[in-house]
Amino acid sequence: MNVVFNNPMAYVVDYPGIDAVELIDKRCGRGVLMRDDTARRFRRELEDWSHAQDPEAFEVLLEHYGALLTQPAVYH
Repeated sequence: MNVVFNNPMAYVVDYPGIDAVELIDKRCGRGVLMRDDTARRFRRELEDWSHAQDPEAFEVLLEHYGALLTQPAVYH
């Protein structure tokens, strides 16, 4: 498990052992665990964004995956 991103908008954890990425949108308190092709695509898009560091582009990236954010984020 690797925390790859953590800011006031989102939290991203990479699980390379199972080829999965967890995305939690802190603004709405919902998340998703993406696996396989979806996880690889998200990793690529996050990597592309990290080179530009454009906050507006990051919001667009989150909106693109918004329909998948169906699980309530539960903090222990």
